[in-house]
Amino acid sequence: MAADLWQRGCEKLAAELPEQQFNTWIRPLPAADVINDDDGGSAVVTLRVPNRFKLDWIRNQYAGRIETVLSELAGKPVRLDITLAPREAASGGPGPRPVAAPQHIAQALTGGPAPTANAAHGAAAARPAAAASPSPRGRLNPLLTFDTLVPGRANQMARTAALHVAGAPGQMYNPLFIYGGVGLGKTHLIHAVGNALLADKPDARILYLHAEQFITDVVRNYQRKTFDELKAKYHNLDLLLIDDVQFFAGKERTQEEFFNAFEALLAKKAHIIMTSDTYPKGLVDIDERLTSRFDAGLTVAIEPPELEMRVAILMRKAEQEGSPMPEDVAFFVAKNVRANVRELEGALRKILAYSRFSQKEINIGLAREALKDLLSIQNRQIGVENIQKTVADFYKIKVADMYSKKRPASIARPRQIAMYPAKEMTQKSLPEIGELFGGRDHTTVLHAVRKIAGERQKNSELNQQLHVLEQTLKG
Repeated sequence: MAADLWQRGCEKLAAELPEQQFNTWIRPLPAADVINDDDGGSAVVTLRVPNRFKLDWIRNQYAGRIETVLSELAGKPVRLDITLAPREAASGGPGPRPVAAPQHIAQALTGGPAPTANAAHGAAAARPAAAASPSPRGRLNPLLTFDTLVPGRANQMARTAALHVAGAPGQMYNPLFIYGGVGLGKTHLIHAVGNALLADKPDARILYLHAEQFITDVVRNYQRKTFDELKAKYHNLDLLLIDDVQFFAGKERTQEEFFNAFEALLAKKAHIIMTSDTYPKGLVDIDERLTSRFDAGLTVAIEPPELEMRVAILMRKAEQEGSPMPEDVAFFVAKNVRANVRELEGALRKILAYSRFSQKEINIGLAREALKDLLSIQNRQIGVENIQKTVADFYKIKVADMYSKKRPASIARPRQIAMYPAKEMTQKSLPEIGELFGGRDHTTVLHAVRKIAGERQKNSELNQQLHVLEQTLKG
């Protein structure tokens, strides 16, 4: 019967789709209208969704499957017509209202292609929230969204986790703990979650702040004895976004108050997203009961951007500045500026300024001249020999072991680890690196680089060790 076609279709989809996807995107949908054509040979199912983002999501990710299921159940062709519901109807539908997401979010979650966009980074806008009642915007920077974040291997896990949180806040990955070096996009990512939730639920109570602001609030409220005000600000949120929790180190009262806020928010199924420069167990002078809770949800790393991602960021940013950058120049800059996105954007600003002041077109020669100071510093500091010495010192082996034929694990492992930054941080080819590691074949180097790169994604301890080594090498 036409009347129950949609209900039966939902039951079949519930059995076929992953539970999280179904509960987040299909179950909350209102009942669809089913209209048969005059001769009974086909039918149109009209589905009304609350906003444009959700319309794009359903149309691009589920429409084909929904049509197939409904056609099988109806025994005739069924066409799905997805339209926007009137605003008042959109807000009154049954079930929870998940955050809708644009097409690229669905593609990210399903492994499809993602667009290239500029990676805007920076601190949140300085609009303060009221002490006892944060405004819905809660210091969010509206420019920091999923649309303006360049996706890549470096941020893939963190970005995908953030998208899941945006789709179902308070459910999966709570708390979400994102760690990595400076200038890699941690702040951008957590603002993107806040902006996505705010777009779908304008009255959501969201607050972004740096850990130092929380410390200041604790001190101020304890001086004034306004404890209820502190609780009112932090215990009644829907989403708390807090940067650089490593700043809580050694501050016992702050840690106590954050623990209380943390417990209160989780109890009411509010979501917490934190960032840090290291993984939870790597934090120092922070109470173990806090670090254990930080680690209880999902911990993900953001790495320095890979070459293709750096090229995409440069070209997109240059285009936005009205000075398109040739691809060969972008590759030249990306190969020489590897640390983080902030340094990459700084290099771009130098090139654009040099081009405008000299009234010359952007090419590799101009880029080399604009960045000569940066390149000379890099060339002085980072070489394979320097990497070998730094890694040998770190793992307490002899530098000679780096190019010896010895193969015990205590030597072979640091040697493989040293080959990884030798490939990532210098201009040497694989055969050249192999020669500097005792005349080893380039395939040996390639195997080591791939092995360490793969392990880095899964092993937080190794990732932290590499992070320390890289920062040491960069001075």
